[in-house]
Parts: sequence; C-alpha cells; structure tokens
Amino acid sequence: MKTILNLIWLVLSGFWLFLGYLAAGVLLCITIIGIPFGVAAFRIGVYALWPFGYTTVERRDAGAPSFVVNVLWLVLAGWWLAIGHIVTGIVLCVTIIGIPFGIANFKLIPVSLFPLGREIVPTDQPFAAR
Repeated sequence: MKTILNLIWLVLSGFWLFLGYLAAGVLLCITIIGIPFGVAAFRIGVYALWPFGYTTVERRDAGAPSFVVNVLWLVLAGWWLAIGHIVTGIVLCVTIIGIPFGIANFKLIPVSLFPLGREIVPTDQPFAAR
C-alpha cells in the first residue's frame, strides 16, 4: 500500500516538492554559511519525494547549535514552507481520495519548520535513530 500511495503522491505533488527543495538546497549550498540549510533542504526533499512509510524523530544529540540554526531557518524560510504545506494539504483534503495526501502534507510541516536536529526513519523503526 505504501508503494501505491508513494507513486500517486509522486505524480500529484511529490516530484514538484522534491524539485523545489532541490533548487533551494543548491542555492543555499552556494555560500558556505548556507551549507547546513542546504543539506537540510536536500533531506526534506527526499522525504517529500517518498513520505509514506517514513517518519521523523528528534535527535537528542543535536544540541544548542541546531536550535539556533532552526530559529534562523524558521524566520527565513520555515514559515513559508509550512504555509505552503498547509494550503496544499487543505486543497488535497477536499476530495476523499486526496485525504491521505493532505495528511502527508501536514506530516511535512514540523520538519519544514525545524529541519535540523531531526532524522528521517522508516515507520517500522521509529526509535532506530536513538
């Protein structure tokens, strides 16, 4: 079932989300200061490409630098991404068939707001990263 949902997601919105996060990651990696943001954008992009069957968990060893960079990310880009996922999720939830895809968009909101200090793991192993 995860494979079918991922393929439909890929056609409807996953590919475009992936391209957007990929473009943002490349632009952010141009500067040395933006490399952590670019790596986070690449990680979110892969998660946005295949969201079904994966979840995010907090990394307890992330520390204070991750918090500071997350605040900067939130101010500069995170809330824009979150608004985009909220709007897309609401539009997808209008139809019964689109509800799982809207929920997948809502699942991307926390990681789009605070990407650093999180790890993407399979749903059958949510504690493997710890």
